[in-house]
Amino acid sequence: MAKRYIILDTETTGTGELDRVIQLGYIVLGEKVVEVQNELFSSDVPISFGAMEVHGITPDMIDGKPTCKESSSYRRLQELNTQDNYMIIHNAPFDLGMLEKEDFNTQMKVIDTLRVAKHILPDEDAHRLQYFRYKMELYKEEQKEADSLGVVVKAHDAIGDVLILKLLLSRLKDEVSKQFPGENPVEKMVDLTNTPIMIKSFRFGKHKGKTLQEVAASDAGYLRWMLSSMENLDEDMKYSINSVLS
Repeated sequence: MAKRYIILDTETTGTGELDRVIQLGYIVLGEKVVEVQNELFSSDVPISFGAMEVHGITPDMIDGKPTCKESSSYRRLQELNTQDNYMIIHNAPFDLGMLEKEDFNTQMKVIDTLRVAKHILPDEDAHRLQYFRYKMELYKEEQKEADSLGVVVKAHDAIGDVLILKLLLSRLKDEVSKQFPGENPVEKMVDLTNTPIMIKSFRFGKHKGKTLQEVAASDAGYLRWMLSSMENLDEDMKYSINSVLS
């Protein structure tokens, strides 16, 4: 069976433990096959005002809709959920974590474009999807892409973000090919997704602007304190601190 590439985004009631998926948007790419899924869902969890501010989905828009698990787009995603296929998401842990609450556990190979971008474009000011939309001028291409897929573009809408993600994926794939010649760029992106990121310098705190190497030489105790006391310390930061300390 031909491989499928599922480029996906969700919108949710919020970002907390109890929050749920209220929109699923994804494009399925295969050999000459393009499929677009975009569906809103009802939820017992009220939409937070902060979430509404981001995605613009209001309670009346989801009133009477099926729940995520009852929807045709969710059922289709389950059909596609095999080890032959690839799931492409920007900041995959968030969306996959939300889908796990709907009993969806991905069997697909995952490409997290956020992590890939951090690996291959480490000096960018940010790695957010909307940042790249403007930095790479993807917005100039999105209308043509949308028309070809029959998609309506709306910023922060799940399917609108998927469209930008499709364009970003293409740019990242080209960059991976340049930086890792001779390697399969798709498989390399899967590999980079699972590879810890070496953080070079502090973007926050009392050592903002200094490299981790400099701080390891001048204030190693602070790095050890971060490891032992900062509960929400990012896994990549933990890896980077341990690397410079060793």
